[in-house]
Amino acid sequence: MVHATTTVGHLAAWQSRAGSLPPVLADALSVCAQNGVNERECGDVLDLLAMLGCDAQTQAAGLWFEIARIHPLVWEQRASSLPEELQRLVAGQTAAERVWALHAQRPPEGGSEGLRRLLLAIIRDVRVVFVLLARQLARMRAASSLPEAERQELARLTRDIHAPLANRLGIWQLKWELEDLAFRYLQPDTYRRIAALLDERRGDREEFIREALAELGEAVRMADINADLAGRPKHIYSIWKKMQRKALEFSDLYDIRAVRVLVDSVGDCYAALGIVHALWPHLPGEFDDYVARPKSNGYRSLHTAVIGPHGKTLEVQIRTHEMHRANELGVAAHWRYKEGGSGDADFEAKIAWMRKLLEPRNDDGELAAELQTELLEDRVYVLTPRGEVVDMPHGATVLDFAYHVHTEVGHRCRGAKVNGRIVPMTFQPHSGDRVEILTTKIAEPRRDWLSPHHGYLHTSRARDKVRAWFRRSAHEANLAAGRTMLERELKRLALPDVDIAKLPPLFHLQTQDELLIGLALGEISGGQVARVLQESQQPAETLPSVPVAPVRPTVFDHSAITIEGVGNLLTVLAHCCQPLPGDPVRGFITRTRGISVHRANCASLARLARRDPDRVIDVSWGRASAQAYEVTIQLNGYDRKGLQKDVVGVISNANVGIIASSSRLFARTAEVEMHYTLRVRDFEQLSTLLDRLSALPNVVEARRVGAG
Repeated sequence: MVHATTTVGHLAAWQSRAGSLPPVLADALSVCAQNGVNERECGDVLDLLAMLGCDAQTQAAGLWFEIARIHPLVWEQRASSLPEELQRLVAGQTAAERVWALHAQRPPEGGSEGLRRLLLAIIRDVRVVFVLLARQLARMRAASSLPEAERQELARLTRDIHAPLANRLGIWQLKWELEDLAFRYLQPDTYRRIAALLDERRGDREEFIREALAELGEAVRMADINADLAGRPKHIYSIWKKMQRKALEFSDLYDIRAVRVLVDSVGDCYAALGIVHALWPHLPGEFDDYVARPKSNGYRSLHTAVIGPHGKTLEVQIRTHEMHRANELGVAAHWRYKEGGSGDADFEAKIAWMRKLLEPRNDDGELAAELQTELLEDRVYVLTPRGEVVDMPHGATVLDFAYHVHTEVGHRCRGAKVNGRIVPMTFQPHSGDRVEILTTKIAEPRRDWLSPHHGYLHTSRARDKVRAWFRRSAHEANLAAGRTMLERELKRLALPDVDIAKLPPLFHLQTQDELLIGLALGEISGGQVARVLQESQQPAETLPSVPVAPVRPTVFDHSAITIEGVGNLLTVLAHCCQPLPGDPVRGFITRTRGISVHRANCASLARLARRDPDRVIDVSWGRASAQAYEVTIQLNGYDRKGLQKDVVGVISNANVGIIASSSRLFARTAEVEMHYTLRVRDFEQLSTLLDRLSALPNVVEARRVGAG
């Protein structure tokens, strides 16, 4: 087994250079010296982070976490005076401890894929991963002194979490050693047997490698290729995995004897490959071109196997010096060798790739051929009460989680606990939250779960399950529910005179029953009904758009209203009934303000018409796209602290302007009645707003004020 680096093993060497180190690292070393830490492990961590090319902040974070772990009071006293960036790096390591705790309680047969995903989800700074890998390797190097049970758990954690992460990052030097040390403690007998086999013929093997290097070196020099040649160390864990995967005995492995060729360019790689194949016979089926087709973790190299000197098999790896640095140190290689290279596309691709989800791994631990395209930031990773990791799209609610667990759990869901605290079904958990679903004995989904404005369900999978439930309901029940929903929508939009029979063709449906069932199953929303009602009232021709009207009075460019037989007249929306696009409307010719536009059923217009019938004219809505309209809504409910603040917040978030507001409290019953005069774009925006207001706690009804 070959260590990734030769370490000093103690902090003394680092502390002796404190005067020449960045202040943030020198300060951390000073605190370590004052408070007593494990000098060998901390020295190991610093050496490994230096090898990875990590900055002083990252190195200091490795020390400060050790201080925080051993002396929490010291950390609490000093944390606030440290840079915020350094505090975040330490916090990332603290967050990772939650994953280690989950791993410890996971059943032995449970998978660790979810834990690896959760780890990358809760760590927001990629440098934390390097600290975690360095700390774990330092602990594994010193694990022989630990009690057996603790050593076994440490080795399992390394095998399940840290070694796969190092592999995913392409940090091969750390990966090999983490795997070998974990294998050594988890399967000591097998480890010792393979180690003994490697040692048994070490002298013969080393002599063979020297002879092969001499032959290959001479051939490369004759071809005028600048190359560095060396024997390649074999790692015990990888030997055992290959024996298991291919059902081979140790003596049958062709790549126990291996050499590596480093050249200056990609062209030299293929030239060197030709020399190797000309020098020794090539073994069919044992060639891999990871230069033209890199592995999904970015690994690039040419691999071939030949029959070398004395008829013995030999593996040859060929790559450029740059490929070798990237392969050995992975993402860290770019930080070390590409400093200041903000335009380095490879570096940016590596970081983007690291942020992607870890794909499922097959039995031999190799990476899947292609990366998943779903970014980590688009998923949240939550825990079941048993500690199992469930991933869902960003924005998913606890009700989505219930349906993800099981359809029946979703149907019976009536609430949830997140980290022990009761939350509503619309609550959106974050990565690392533990979610427990509260259920009733009776499966009884609600139709308002299907409304996107209520915020119960985010995933289409969960909505489909709710729709399937209601599809099984009696046909008449769905018709009745749809009719109730449509009538409620028309009532709250103050549209009592709509001919429902004319609506189905506007949705490309044949019958009224299809429309009602679509509403009942959530396939048609109230907002869609509002939009279709509005569009059905507008003429087919397209007129020029006009700017948003001033606040008061609501005066419009004539293109917002089409006046029968007359053009270029000033129009104003009547404040008595506040018509919106989609309302049936009529006009009244005033003496000073042009045409006053009323809803067709407006009581004030009826009085004016009885007095001056000749001044009533036909008008209809135009196609002005940027117009704003004044409307008054009424909310009824029960008073509570913060109710008005919540109402104003919903209105503001809907990008609706408030012109005026008033409220009235009935102290005896604690009922409250609120009126808001708003500026809205159209029926659809109003419908969506009323939906969201109706969903607020203590709000019983939200509707548009009817005709005056």
